[in-house]
Parts: sequence; C-alpha cells; structure tokens
Amino acid sequence: MLNSITHKSMLSITFLLLLSGVASQIFAQDSTEVAQPAAKKKLYAKNTFAGNFIIDNQTVMVPIKGSLEADINHRFGTMDHGYEDFFGIFAGANIRLGTSYVPIENLQVGIGINNFNLQVDLNAKYAIMKQARDKGFPVSITYFGNVAIDTRAENSSIPIVTFSDRLSYFNEILIARKFCSYFSGQVGFSYTHFNNVEGYYDEQGNIKPTLNNDHFAFSASGKFQITPKTAILVNYDQPLTQHPMNNPHPNLSLGFEFQTSGHAFQIFAGNYGYTIPQDNALYNQNDYTKGQFLIGFNISRLWNF
Repeated sequence: MLNSITHKSMLSITFLLLLSGVASQIFAQDSTEVAQPAAKKKLYAKNTFAGNFIIDNQTVMVPIKGSLEADINHRFGTMDHGYEDFFGIFAGANIRLGTSYVPIENLQVGIGINNFNLQVDLNAKYAIMKQARDKGFPVSITYFGNVAIDTRAENSSIPIVTFSDRLSYFNEILIARKFCSYFSGQVGFSYTHFNNVEGYYDEQGNIKPTLNNDHFAFSASGKFQITPKTAILVNYDQPLTQHPMNNPHPNLSLGFEFQTSGHAFQIFAGNYGYTIPQDNALYNQNDYTKGQFLIGFNISRLWNF
C-alpha cells in the first residue's frame, strides 16, 4: 500500500515538474518576443520645398494623404512697354484656378481651368522615391504629368477637326535634394506633346507646321531659406528641341516665397507668361536678353483632413 502511494506521489511530482518546465518555457518565449526591438521607421527629409510649386515648375513634394489644395496662378504682361501698360500690370493676364487632392499616400491628382485657350487641365503627381534623412537614398524622385483640353469653339484660329486635336500633354521627371536646412535644389527633364500645332502654306500650297508636335526641355531650380518662413527662389528652363520656326526661348526667373502654416505665396519676375507647363515649353517667345520679363504670383492654400 505504501509503495503504491509512493509510486503515485512520484508520478504526480514528475507531472508537476514537467508542467512547470513547459510553462516557464512558454513564458520565457513570450518575454523574449516582447523584448525584441520594434522595426526602425524610415525617416525622410522634410520640407525640401514649401509646396507644389517653385515659380513656373512643379516640385518633388506630394502632400500627406487626405490633403486638399487650392491654387491661383497669375501672370501679368511683359514689362518692356513701360508706362504704356504700367509695366505689364494692365496688359492681358493669364490666370489658372486649380485644386488637387491626395487620395492615397504619395499620389496627388488635380484639375485646373485656364483662360488661355479656355483650357482645362487634368494632372497627377507621384512620389517615386524619397530622400532619406540619414543614410539611405540621397535624392527625391517624382513624376508629374498632365493633359490639357482646348475648349474653344471650332471657329477659333487653330482648326479643330477631331476631339484629339484639342489635347496636349506634359510629362516630367523631377529629381531634388535638400542639401541643408537652408538650401534645396531640383532638376527636371520634360517631354511635351501637342496633337495639333499651327501651320502655314508654302509656295506649293502644302501645309507646313511652324512647330514640332514633340518638345523636350530641361529645368533647374533652387530654394534659399533666409528666415523660417521666407525663401528666395530661382529657376531656369532650357528648351532642347529645335523647331522649323518660332523656337521657344529659355526662361529665367527670380522670386520670393512667404509661407504660413496653411498658405504659400510666391511673387517673382520671369519670362514664362502661361500657367500650364506645356504652353510655356512650346509657345514662350519672351526673350530675357531683350528685357521681356513679367511679374507673376502663385497662391496655394492647403487643408489636411
């Protein structure tokens, strides 16, 4: 009887020891998992530029998801007529009203209306790569593209046969780097296409285009932060394509930017007189070597939802 009780007691003790060993192993594993450090979150360079625009060009910046932006882009006439039109202030102006939204991270979509050729533009911008704050990718890379629709009546100066004749396109790859707290630089490589361009009749009665349908260009821009809310902006655009006639001129511009928590205001002088990039790339006839500058401004208001 005693041997039976002792045998049972030994079995019970052995079972309890095994159970406690398994439990300690489980708790040890749990404590090990909890103690593991969390994955390091990627940190990116902030405020490379204040917003979507740097004078006449887009920037690499895409606002955070859920951001809604309203924009006003205004270009006065050239200043070379002096007091005749008060240095272009009372000359004909080009104006664009636009809005954009960020439905998902890194993607912005927008729409705008322009008084030049009564154009409506649809645009999209996508942040492909972002500059790492410490070690990592050294630059930010963004794609920007749009399609503009000429909505003028069919009896306008440019013959419109089909709807596709009304369309023009702009595509650009932007590469930027924030070098330090007060300087950021950006370059861009763009491709413009117009389905329909102006032409003329030659001596044989054949229609010859004055411009190519396709156009390539290069841009370089910089921002110099002089106070926490004020910056100097510079921009240069160089056409690369040679056309049969009316080659577009380069653009040189200089301006100031004033920033608040939800607004960005830019005022500048430059050669580009249109408000969407494909018009500036193909049609610009303002020559800075002849003093054909104009005053322009951009106003942006951003809401985060």
